[in-house]
Amino acid sequence: MLKRCEDTKLALNWENSHFMVKEGIVLGYKISKKGIEVDKAKIEVISKLPHPTTVKGIRSFLGHAGFYRLFIKDLSKISRPMTHLLEKNSPFIFSNECIQAF
Repeated sequence: MLKRCEDTKLALNWENSHFMVKEGIVLGYKISKKGIEVDKAKIEVISKLPHPTTVKGIRSFLGHAGFYRLFIKDLSKISRPMTHLLEKNSPFIFSNECIQAF
């Protein structure tokens, strides 16, 4: 593999490279023998976010949650109350439904 990198003039950052490991974090996902899993550190950060108070905050949260949509069954149904707040002429009222979805 290293020879191939050298042949294609691919530069590796040795500080960020890990070889002969059983698991690791790649692009926000934990990769191991079990397969692809959620990085628990990222989930902890997302779970500690305060409730969004602006449309920009809703978009930001939905973007973070959407990154892990493969692991969240029915994410679009769960997040529907918040996505309604993104509609053009919708008033921004963070209701109890939004709080539950959050």
